Amino acid sequence: MTDKVIVLTGASRGLGAALAEALLAADTLLVTVSRKPNESLQKLARERGAQLLQIAADLSDPLKAVVGAEKVAAALPESASSYALINNAGMVQPLALAPQLTDGPAIASAFNLNVTAVILLTARFLATTEGRARNRRILNISSGAGRNPQPSWGVYCATKAALDMYTRVLNAEQRANGVRAVSLAPGVVDTDMQASIRNSDPARVPVQPRFAELHARGQLSAPAQVAARIAAYLRRDDFGQAEIDDIRNYD
Repeated sequence: MTDKVIVLTGASRGLGAALAEALLAADTLLVTVSRKPNESLQKLARERGAQLLQIAADLSDPLKAVVGAEKVAAALPESASSYALINNAGMVQPLALAPQLTDGPAIASAFNLNVTAVILLTARFLATTEGRARNRRILNISSGAGRNPQPSWGVYCATKAALDMYTRVLNAEQRANGVRAVSLAPGVVDTDMQASIRNSDPARVPVQPRFAELHARGQLSAPAQVAARIAAYLRRDDFGQAEIDDIRNYD
C-alpha cells in the first residue's frame, strides 16, 4: 500500500528538480510531469528505494496537457492515505513593456503553462481522488509578481494573479470535500528563470538591474534550500489556513 501520493509538475530543472529530490521517500509515490525525464532523479529514487513515475508532457500545449493529465489520473493508486498536487511548472517569458507585447503565440504559451495546465491537471486530480481520502492538498507555486506589479512582467504578473484567484475558487468550492489549496510564493530563487531576467535588455525589462544586483550580492535563495522549506510546508497540520501565502513567512 502506498501511504502518500504526490504529483509534481516542472520537475526537470530549477526549483522543480530540487522539490522532486526533497519529496522522494520510501512511503511516497512521486509522479512527475515534465517535458523530459530527469535521469538523475531516477537514479536518486533507486538509491533511496523510493517510488517514482515520470510522465513526459509539454504542458504549454493544452492538448498535450490534457493527455498528460489523463496519464497522471491513470497512475494514481486508490489506496493512498493522502494525495497532493504541486503545480510548479511555469515560465516568465515573454518579458516586455506593454506596447511591445505583440507575440501572440508566446503570450498564449505562458497562459497555457501557468494557468490552463494547472486547471486541467487539477480537474483530473480532483475527479480521480474523489472519495479516496479526506487529506487532499493542492499547492500552486505562485509568485509575489502576482500580488505586486513589475514593469515588463505584464504576462507573468497576470498569470500568477490568475493562479492566486483560481486557488481561492478551489477553496470556496472544494474545502467541504476535504481539499485544501494554497497559492505559495517561493521568494527569489536562483534558477534559469532568474538567469533569463538577468540576461534581458534593460530597455525592455526595467527591473533587470535589480535582479542582476541581487545575484551579484548572493541574495538569491538556493533551490535546494527553498525546496526543503516547501516540502516541510506541504506537511504542516495548518496547511491551507492561509490560502495566499509566501514561504518567506516561515523563515
